[in-house]
Amino acid sequence: MPDLHLPAGTSADDTYALHITPARAGWTYSGLSVLELDPGGSCQLYTEDAETLVLPLAGACEVTYEGQTLQLKGRESVFASVTDFAYLPRDAHVDVRSEHGGRFALPSACCERTLPFRYGPASGVPVELRGAGQASRQVNNFCTPDAFEADRLIACEVLTPAGNWSSYPPHKHDEDRDGESVLEEIYYYEIAEPKAFGDLNQPARSALPAEGHSGGAAPRGMAYQRVYGHEHSDTDVLAEVRTGDVVLIPHGWHGPSMAVPGYDLYYLNVMAGPGDERAWRICDDPVHGWVRETWHDQTIDPRLPFGGGS
Repeated sequence: MPDLHLPAGTSADDTYALHITPARAGWTYSGLSVLELDPGGSCQLYTEDAETLVLPLAGACEVTYEGQTLQLKGRESVFASVTDFAYLPRDAHVDVRSEHGGRFALPSACCERTLPFRYGPASGVPVELRGAGQASRQVNNFCTPDAFEADRLIACEVLTPAGNWSSYPPHKHDEDRDGESVLEEIYYYEIAEPKAFGDLNQPARSALPAEGHSGGAAPRGMAYQRVYGHEHSDTDVLAEVRTGDVVLIPHGWHGPSMAVPGYDLYYLNVMAGPGDERAWRICDDPVHGWVRETWHDQTIDPRLPFGGGS
C-alpha cells in the first residue's frame, strides 16, 4: 500500500504543486492536481481518460476548449465563498489562463462517457449545514450526484470552524451492498491562517519551508485526520495535516477530521468508483453512529456558514 498521507510538495512536479493520478494513489479512478499560476500565467493540459473540473481555490481564470472560453470568477480564498467551476470532458486539450494569478484544483475521475464542456455557476452550488454543536460543518455540494452531472466524478468541499470535528461519525464506502457504494477518496486540505501570519491566498507550496513542515517558516495552521481499518481493511492513519497536504482513502473508516482551536479547516473531497450508478452512499461505524442522535438537541454552530452565505 502506498503512503496515504502526502505532505505538501511531496507529489509536486514541473507543472503542478500537487499531482495525484490513480496510478500514484494505487487505485483505478480518482485523481487530483493543483495548478498554481503566476499573474499572466497559463497552462495547457490534457485530460486523457479522465473527466476533470477546474475549481478555483484562490483567484480567477479563463478556461478554453475547442474555441470556447469560460470565464471563472473564482474567489479570494476557500473560506470566502463558494465558487464557479468548469467541467472538462475526457480526451480534452485545454488552456487555463489567469490574469492575476491563483491556485486551482483539478479533481478528476477516469470515465467512459464524453460529456460536454460546460460551466458550473456558484449560484447553483447547494450549501448544506451538517451536524450540530461541535460537529457542525458546512458542505458545498458542487459536484455531487444530485447537484451536477458527471460520469463518475463526485466532489464536494467541507469547511469546519476552529475547534470542531467533521467527517464524524466515522464512516466508510468500500463495499458494494445496500446502503453503501465503493468509492476511492482523496482529501485535500487548507488551513486558515491568522492574518498576522500571512495571506492564505499565497500558493501553499511556496509558503512551506523546503524541508517540509518543520522549521524556518511563519507559523502554519494544522488539523488532524483519522483513518482506520476493519476486518477487510488494514488502513491506519493519524495524520497532522496542513495546507496543501493530501490523505488518500482506498478503504476503511475515515473520520474524524479535527480542526484545532484557532484554525478553521477546509478540505476538498474527490471520489469515484466502479459502480454502474454514480452514487455516494456511506455506512457509519456502528460504534459511533449514536452520536447523530445527540444533534437533535443541539444548534448549528453560529459561525456557519463561511463567507456570510445562506
